[in-house]
Amino acid sequence: MSRSPLASDPARSRGREFAHSASETRGPRSAFQRDRDRIIHSIAFRRLKSKTQVFVAPDGDHYRTRLTHSLEVAQIGRVIARALGLDEDLTEALCLAHDIGHPPFGHAGEQALHEANARHGGFDHNAQTLRTLMRLENPYPTHDGLNLSWEVLEGLAKHNGPVTHPHPALAELDRDYPLDLAQWSSLEAQVAAVADDIAYDNHDIDDGLRAGFLELDDLLTVDWVADQWRAVERAYPGADRRRLLRELVRSQIGLMVNDVISHTQRVTEAMETAQDVRDAGRMSGGFSPAMFEQERVLKAFMYDRLYYHRQQVEAGDQARDVISRLYAAYDQQPEMMGGGWADVLPNEEPGRSRHVVDYIAGMTDRYALEQCRQIYGKAPSGLSNV
Repeated sequence: MSRSPLASDPARSRGREFAHSASETRGPRSAFQRDRDRIIHSIAFRRLKSKTQVFVAPDGDHYRTRLTHSLEVAQIGRVIARALGLDEDLTEALCLAHDIGHPPFGHAGEQALHEANARHGGFDHNAQTLRTLMRLENPYPTHDGLNLSWEVLEGLAKHNGPVTHPHPALAELDRDYPLDLAQWSSLEAQVAAVADDIAYDNHDIDDGLRAGFLELDDLLTVDWVADQWRAVERAYPGADRRRLLRELVRSQIGLMVNDVISHTQRVTEAMETAQDVRDAGRMSGGFSPAMFEQERVLKAFMYDRLYYHRQQVEAGDQARDVISRLYAAYDQQPEMMGGGWADVLPNEEPGRSRHVVDYIAGMTDRYALEQCRQIYGKAPSGLSNV
């Protein structure tokens, strides 16, 4: 498909926080291609392989982690971006990086850090993503961070739309390098956000069924899912049920992707430039109203039956305890932080507490458990709910 006039143009990027010379460019890559590659080669991205997606420290090899989820989001995002004529590399970079700020143990870990650091604004994984990419990842000799393009950073900052009350960590970064937080983001960023919804709505169903937390009969109480299941059964009579379940997930992803493409084309039909998307004052890329309502019903079902499942809650309680105890230990005795982190601990608040949060947020599930065991002599044994 030809390039849309609504696409972000890497040749007209607003640039990077830290200037660089043309001689630093390695290979024939656009600005957004270099951003994607910097993200993929980062330590923070590699750590996603051992961070919770839905199930805490799963024993099985086939459950999704933050890393595999991010790869699946990127695949869906590129499909949508290509169909709409958008910049696929920018979309992919945003999809790959969107969860980098998540701490160990997923939302349970996030809640624990939010409570532990409440006196200094708590914790927000989206702000932590920006902080990680702009300040904590330091592979370059001349500046902090990965020095990503403005378009990548602002798309990540506005992952769920304009930000009117930014977390203190994000507000500080915005003061250093303004990201127009109150304005809508690029169409690529909006596509990345809805690709995230499509991926976890459907792949969490796949993992939930595999783990036995979800039963097909319960899932079929969601009417539009039941419609898809009946269509799959008609198309493949007599096929193995496990294969039909995989086909159901694929069918739903395809349905949602096609809905996003057609609806976004209708909404943006009269727009002429990428700036028109930012000036629209509303989301331009996403689900149709009908699909939005269906997705909302599905999400409510998933929270009730999967995310708040008894075993999920019990594992989450244990995980929060691990993170809370780690924060207390490092807050009282910061010299226990390894990797040189104790040597650069700020003296003043909120920098001091934020430094402790940064250290814990970067941990994998496994490393957090190991550190808890070293400090306290024990940690929850078999912290896994599948």
